[in-house]
Amino acid sequence: MIRILAACLISFCISALITQLLIDLLRRSKIGQPIREDGPEGHMTKAGTPTMGGIGIVLGALGGYLLSDLILTLTTDREGIITRSGLLVMGSICAAGFVGFLDDWIKVSRERNLGLNAKLKTAGLLTVAIGFAVLAQRFTSTSTELAFTRHGLFNIDLGPVGWCIWAVLLIYATSNAVNLTDGLDGLAAGSAVISYAAFALIGFWIFRQTGSLQDIYDVPHALDLAVIAGSMLASCAGFLWFNAAPADIFMGDTGSLAIGTGLASLALMTNTHLLLPLIGGLYVAEAASVILQVACFKVTRGRRLFRMAPIHHHFELKGWKETKVIIRFWLISGGLTLFALGLFYSDFVAAFDGS
Repeated sequence: MIRILAACLISFCISALITQLLIDLLRRSKIGQPIREDGPEGHMTKAGTPTMGGIGIVLGALGGYLLSDLILTLTTDREGIITRSGLLVMGSICAAGFVGFLDDWIKVSRERNLGLNAKLKTAGLLTVAIGFAVLAQRFTSTSTELAFTRHGLFNIDLGPVGWCIWAVLLIYATSNAVNLTDGLDGLAAGSAVISYAAFALIGFWIFRQTGSLQDIYDVPHALDLAVIAGSMLASCAGFLWFNAAPADIFMGDTGSLAIGTGLASLALMTNTHLLLPLIGGLYVAEAASVILQVACFKVTRGRRLFRMAPIHHHFELKGWKETKVIIRFWLISGGLTLFALGLFYSDFVAAFDGS
């Protein structure tokens, strides 16, 4: 618990410091985010706002994760707890963030709202996802079962190859869903704080059961995973300090791809694959709105289901203030996350009531 709290404090401070430095540097260099021409008219005033704030999120989380372990080792008689599972998850976050950084840099350097083309961006994300899946199977004891709240619940074994395919799909879908959600000031960062808080609680709960008679999870590196979740939680919060409406900086793809990849990786390593769509329910809704909009447009030859997709723009065009959309979507995210945690705990209780 001490290391989780230390990681949170360090990550928040590093993230906030780096974000402030980025704002100052990018403003002096007159480097800002181009705004899509077909977006809501009110967003045109945001043109030129510094972007690539996800650098602060990634470096803040990485710093909190590593330094908390180092400080704990130097100041106590405890040994560090960095594990292969933890390094793999943090590595995937950093790698996805790098793919996003390349996309962001092309946008700002060419002063257009188009970064990497779709094929290159997809190739980058798939490389990260495949690397994570293969290394997880090779170097960790991750279960290959399809899991909801834990392995052994459904007894559906995907096998190493099937699990790798499932992992790649989950990472790719989640990272893109968070990317679509990042369209309003603070929307993606605030909901990420909620989602990562859930995984911090799940990881710590699993750790507390490890080795006890009530251990039904078999996740040996749960504490390290909880530290990563806490680090990302605090790092997103440190960034949100500057990203809250009206934003002083945007996270860009650097942040959104890292956040989505981290959430999917944690779900895979904690055997909560099918709980992720509830914890990240807001991201699912945002991605679904885009899919439905495109499908409706093609089937009906030009008719739209929403005024604009992703769905947060639909409510903006209905006359909702940006802050109203953000806060209400945060509430939805929080409600779905609480429901997911309730299911997680209910399964734990049921496992022993039925035994």
